Amino acid sequence: MSSAERGLLKADRAASRAREAYQRGLRAGAAGRPAVGARHLRAGLLLLSWDGDRPDARQVREADRAVAARLLISLAHLEAEQGRTEYGLALLDRAEDMTAADDRGILLSQRALLLLRTWRVSEALRFFDEAVPLLKGYADAAVLARVLLNRGVLHLNTGAVRRARADFAWCERLAAAGGHSLIAAKAAHNLGCCDLLAGDIPAALRLFNVAADGFQHSAPDWLPVLATDKAHALLAVGLADDAVSELGGAIASFRRQRLDQDLAQAELALSLAALAAGTPAVARRWAAAAQRRFRRQGNDACTCLAELTRLRSRFATARRPGPLAGEAVLLAGRLRRCGLRNDADLAELIAARALIAVGRPAEARQRIAATRHGGPATSLEISLLRRLARAELAGLEGRPSGMLAELRSGLAMVQARRGRLGSVDLQTGAGALGADLAAAGLRQALDRRSAPLVFAWLERSRAQALRVRPVRPPADSQAAEVLAELRQLSYLIRKAELNGHRDPAAIGRRATLQREIRERSWQAAGLGEAADRVSLGEITAVLGSTDQSLIGILARDGRMHAVVLSRGTARLVGLGDFEAAAEAALRLVADLDTLAGRRLPTRLAEVIRESIRRQTDVLTAEIVAPLRSWLGDGGVVIVPTGALASIPWNMLPDLRGRPVTVCPSASSWLAASRRGPPSAGPAPPLLVAGPDLAHATGEVTEIAKIYPGCRPLLAEAATVSATLRGLDGTWMAHLAAHGHHDRENFLFSRLDLADGPLMAYDIQQLTAAPRQVILSACDVGRSVVRPGEELLGFTAALLHVGTATVISSVARVADDAAVGTMTGYHRGLAAGARPARALAEAVLPEPFSPFICFGAG
Repeated sequence: MSSAERGLLKADRAASRAREAYQRGLRAGAAGRPAVGARHLRAGLLLLSWDGDRPDARQVREADRAVAARLLISLAHLEAEQGRTEYGLALLDRAEDMTAADDRGILLSQRALLLLRTWRVSEALRFFDEAVPLLKGYADAAVLARVLLNRGVLHLNTGAVRRARADFAWCERLAAAGGHSLIAAKAAHNLGCCDLLAGDIPAALRLFNVAADGFQHSAPDWLPVLATDKAHALLAVGLADDAVSELGGAIASFRRQRLDQDLAQAELALSLAALAAGTPAVARRWAAAAQRRFRRQGNDACTCLAELTRLRSRFATARRPGPLAGEAVLLAGRLRRCGLRNDADLAELIAARALIAVGRPAEARQRIAATRHGGPATSLEISLLRRLARAELAGLEGRPSGMLAELRSGLAMVQARRGRLGSVDLQTGAGALGADLAAAGLRQALDRRSAPLVFAWLERSRAQALRVRPVRPPADSQAAEVLAELRQLSYLIRKAELNGHRDPAAIGRRATLQREIRERSWQAAGLGEAADRVSLGEITAVLGSTDQSLIGILARDGRMHAVVLSRGTARLVGLGDFEAAAEAALRLVADLDTLAGRRLPTRLAEVIRESIRRQTDVLTAEIVAPLRSWLGDGGVVIVPTGALASIPWNMLPDLRGRPVTVCPSASSWLAASRRGPPSAGPAPPLLVAGPDLAHATGEVTEIAKIYPGCRPLLAEAATVSATLRGLDGTWMAHLAAHGHHDRENFLFSRLDLADGPLMAYDIQQLTAAPRQVILSACDVGRSVVRPGEELLGFTAALLHVGTATVISSVARVADDAAVGTMTGYHRGLAAGARPARALAEAVLPEPFSPFICFGAG
């Protein structure tokens, strides 16, 4: 063999190895590992004698130039993924002369993608549109599918949702036909983003779940990208803390993978989540980090977006926001030139609000007029902010009716979004979206000193999720399997804890299962139906007929106020210091927890009892004393705020022996009352005794004597399935079981039964709500209180599905006290007393009883 032949053979082998390196680079890049992929591609170029410092292609032999061009095109993409977009564009220029005619569409599409990364949108779209016809007959259909995916992203980012859907759907068909599971997963992911922009959050989350399954099997490194968009979906329904959690893991992963472009996007999303969570200083830090990264990448549009978030966080804390108006106007112009119309409108509205704050209405009106009004591409966030700015302008110009009309319209938009959500978790989270509107309305009502107006705004802005018709999730075999595993695992964890052992691995697995079930619940669509708000006249008529007064409490600037409906009239009464009352409520519950069921030294027990008396004195002074003239002698319905929801009101001296009912809103109280008092049905009540409670069996056995024919579920018969069957539609259920209020995972607040926990999540599966439920142990009367006074927890779950009355405790319950109180309560019911009256009389012998009547009294 001649030296020339040996040289040719060597070159052919090098070319073969270069093609193998190309395939390895593609696989690594598709799996979300651009640094690894780039190493493979550079190695392939070296095999072809490519010298990156030489400006021409003559160093590569003619037969290998098409392969070299493909390597350069792919390397350009992976360099851009790591933040070196301009370098990637230069590599494409170098590939231009070597690209084969058949690969021309690939080169054009890659140039389009890199231009999109630097937000040169019109140029990018031109190249995409040139590339697609060239690739229709390309041998590998996956290539066209990827180009359609990228063009769809361009349409998505410019608000052209219809065009984006068409490209993603075409991409999905090609991927499915060719067995390209990863591309199909990416198409599902982006179709979910289309639903997110359209405001259909459950549909978006369903598609994100489909995409996650595909990524898990094909390319787990893509999951952090999905998490970033999922965080945006959670922000769209007010779940800022959950969005922060999603983004924390994504950012760590992007750093490991050196995905600089995705890292910057996640940092920007985290700054938005921090702003929504009420931590503007944190938002500024993350926005600044994203801004620096985008600037290095040459991405002017995203640099402007990060600057917008920094501006928003500064506005949130500015004492004198006027100077921010000029910055916002300039930024709006830059955003508009980048084609980001929605974000430009957001900047204009910030400018308007800054101008309103310093008393410049004419200029503010001009800035509001510069924004786009409505349209399918307008986000709910901007629509709400426009309503708020117009309301503030009306207030500045002395048009209070116009101000309230704008605020009402904004809250109606929030309720429309809530109606499309089937998950109670999302429905209650949506309250955060209208928090600023609701606060502005209440401020205006208080400033006008109008009790009817304050009442109307309390009803418009509180516990709106209770107005939404509940959705029973559809049967899902996979969810049922996860739930069964969770129940069994929780049972084993509980047994281990009772034996003094702790299994971290099992506890970690339980958290994973809880998260999976919770996220599955988010995918349920709402029915779009909600009960009407009730009028002041309707409420006062029912209160008068039942000899009750209603107290609706709210806080403003550290002071409490109450709307008192009594004897057919509405009054606005000033109360005391909110922080003092909230602190006393928290200390009171903590003291009751310490005192319950423990053998304490005599002196320590007396110290705690004295502390309890001090806290009840504070609550009396700050809340009850100013109301004494208006309460009369009948029953009291209390609509509390924030931490006051956990006060055991029957312990306050003025209210001892009186029927007291606690409800999240007057409307929810009236709706529950209209269901009528729980009367004995054809079947006896459901009585259940859970395990590991010394008093439970004796308690329900004693109560069963009051109801002829009643057979309690005891010992091994007290299973979750038997209890749920008994709960479904019963007129009354009494559950004596250990309870656990879970602040972090409120859907999993639970009662311990013989074979595992009965969870708040299970309550949502009931076909018909039980009329009355008594929970006689532990503290499952506690709730997580979200913006808009939206409640979540075990008791709240029962109220959400339509249970009229729930008797439960806001603190731990001593075993011996529970038996006497509950027996007395049922005797009162059997004698004809309404629940609130029966409870008031039953707790009289026990001075430290933490039981509350929730719902209807």
